[in-house]
Amino acid sequence: MVLCYNEVMKNTISTVTISTTEYEALKSENAELLQKVNWLMEQFRLAQHKRFGASSEKSEYNQLNIFNEAEATADKTAAEPELIEIEKHYRKRKRAAVDRLPEDLPVEVIEYKLPESERICPKCECALHVMNYERRRELVFIPASAKIREHVREVCACRNCNKNSDSVPIIKAEMPEPVIFKSFASPEAVAHIMYQKFVMHSPLYRQEQDWNRFGIMLSRQTMSNWLIKATEDWLEPIYNRLHKLLLARNVLHADESTLQVLHEPGKTAQSKSYMWLYRTSGYTENPIVLYDYQPGRHAKYPEAFLANFTGYLHTDGYDGYHKLPEDITVCGCWAHVRRYFDEALKTIPEKERVGSTALIGKQYCDKLFALERDFAALSVENRFSERKKQSKPLVDAFFAWVESVQILPKSLVGKAIGYAQSQRKYLERFLLDGRIEISNNRAERSIKPFVISRKNFLFANTPRGAKASAVMYSIIETAKENGLNPYEYLVHIFKTAPNLTAEELTSAESLLPWSAALPVSVQSPKKAG
Repeated sequence: MVLCYNEVMKNTISTVTISTTEYEALKSENAELLQKVNWLMEQFRLAQHKRFGASSEKSEYNQLNIFNEAEATADKTAAEPELIEIEKHYRKRKRAAVDRLPEDLPVEVIEYKLPESERICPKCECALHVMNYERRRELVFIPASAKIREHVREVCACRNCNKNSDSVPIIKAEMPEPVIFKSFASPEAVAHIMYQKFVMHSPLYRQEQDWNRFGIMLSRQTMSNWLIKATEDWLEPIYNRLHKLLLARNVLHADESTLQVLHEPGKTAQSKSYMWLYRTSGYTENPIVLYDYQPGRHAKYPEAFLANFTGYLHTDGYDGYHKLPEDITVCGCWAHVRRYFDEALKTIPEKERVGSTALIGKQYCDKLFALERDFAALSVENRFSERKKQSKPLVDAFFAWVESVQILPKSLVGKAIGYAQSQRKYLERFLLDGRIEISNNRAERSIKPFVISRKNFLFANTPRGAKASAVMYSIIETAKENGLNPYEYLVHIFKTAPNLTAEELTSAESLLPWSAALPVSVQSPKKAG
């Protein structure tokens, strides 16, 4: 079969004859190119939105009939706002100011008095008396200051034995052990450097410059040595104890992020290493957050870290977690499903969004999260029961809808549909137990401090430094989760741990973030208040 079509060239119409095979090939090529153009436009719109648009995933479209707008926006746990009457109309009471100063801050009082020569009434020239005081308070911040602390202890001997005996007993006064042997490092100095690097995200080279401005020539190499040595000696025993306690829990979260290590044996400096994160769920009294550095992303790394753990593990869709032993039940993340639909929605022109496949998928997820907010105050048993009544029918409806959707798999919507289909059995597992959460956002929030710091320090120099960083992050983030002041907690550890016995240090019971032996100063002002 031969087909003809007209071609316009320089105002001249000519006829070109092609075979059916050639026509079908051109038609197929055109469809493929159109698909590529659509995909590239999706990527362009998404990149533009990420660069210039709002990052919020909040839904703005509630026109879909299967959802009730009032139900979608209501929050049963929110208290009713107080109203005050102002000139025949009502207004919400303004939110109380969040700025406040600790009550235990020292107060410096500066008095301003009239000189004696001015204590005379300008009208009748009688003596003036003090009738009142005007007061104004200011917050004064004093930058960090440094000093040298010299430890001097008595060494006593017996003069009589020295004259009349072959041996002389020498008695020394008690003196606390240093945080680092034969070093001028103090617990406060090591804690400050650690706090600045892992809480305030200030790399050592910036801290070196800051120390130098105060006239203290402290190199980043010395600071790095202090951090690693103090971590290996005093923080690792606490980390190991927390690791054992973590594995005894029944519900955990896991996530991972890349890390570049320059001098990793057998690897180039440009290759990827990984910082893994494991933490307790929201239904635990004493939260634990642990980081684990590993040179790769293979399933053997979480399997080794989670040895002897049995229970539920929240993860994202990474296939490595799905290869864990059968006694670990992997649970999927609905936030990832919602994110895929949200990204697809952002690439659609606004006038075409209502009723689109991306919006329908996102609204299913919105409804599930709205139900979880309603269930937040329930007991574990009641939450499990309500999920069976309300969440399960919605989950079944969502996957029935997913199976009915016909869309190009390489588009962003197709990617969202494909992800939901491939993760179905993991996504449905939050229905198995009231302690399981609907998403892995808890782990993502915990790994965020590392990601923020990585943007500043960019890489680790050696595996030893990367492993020490994992331990430091773990101790600091666990302290924060338990309402402690990280700096004060580190100071307490570095003062106390060197003076413990080997057995006490191994158990680390008195140094755990929830230990009753911790001083009050370790508690953050917010928790203490």
